[in-house]
Amino acid sequence: MPVTPAGSVPRHVAIIMDGNNRWARKRLLPGVAGHKAGVDAVKAMIEVCAEDGVEVLTLFAFSSENWRRPDEEVGALMELFLSALRREVKRLRENGIRLCIIGDRSRFAPELRKAMSDAEALTAEGRRLTLVVAANYGGQWDIAEAAKKLAGQVVEGHLAIDQITEQHVEAALSTSSWPLPDLCIRTGGEHRISNFLLWQLAYAELYFSDLYWPDFKKEALREAFADFARRQRRFGKTSEQIAADS
Repeated sequence: MPVTPAGSVPRHVAIIMDGNNRWARKRLLPGVAGHKAGVDAVKAMIEVCAEDGVEVLTLFAFSSENWRRPDEEVGALMELFLSALRREVKRLRENGIRLCIIGDRSRFAPELRKAMSDAEALTAEGRRLTLVVAANYGGQWDIAEAAKKLAGQVVEGHLAIDQITEQHVEAALSTSSWPLPDLCIRTGGEHRISNFLLWQLAYAELYFSDLYWPDFKKEALREAFADFARRQRRFGKTSEQIAADS
């Protein structure tokens, strides 16, 4: 499969990986089988993004609402997450992939929290691609945490209330180290963003695929990149203004 042409690749790709359970049910398999199959799709996305020059790939792995799922499924997801971290961290490091995890870690077991920190430390020197995994993450939580940080600065006298701008909020979010997402992909046929990167996706291009996540292969990602390349991103300007600026 050829690399996507230069100039058509987003800097930051965010993906809502949806449809694992439905993929499994369609095959008369338990739900965890769909999540395990989804790990292969993750590997394919990492390979394409690294090959094509994407700077940041953010994956919505486990939302703050996913704790409402059956205990058996949540437990299986935690075990899968832990085993994937331990199994894949060496490969990520060897391929220059830096792993960063965003979200509230307080609810995870100590063993999993340690595996997260260890994986981040071991891949910290990666420069080819930054892989961001959103785990126990919610966009509303992220904005609320940013508000707490800013409120603390106000209380400490480092910032006045009337000085707070959108830039201050953005700098306080968990994604402040990276460029805002250019493209957000959701698989599984649903057309919503489900509390994912609510602030950050304000001007992202949205791409929805009917494919279940385990079926979203390399070709499907490059089709999304091709669709992205055909769009005109105006950021509030007119098409004429964009043409004049180019």
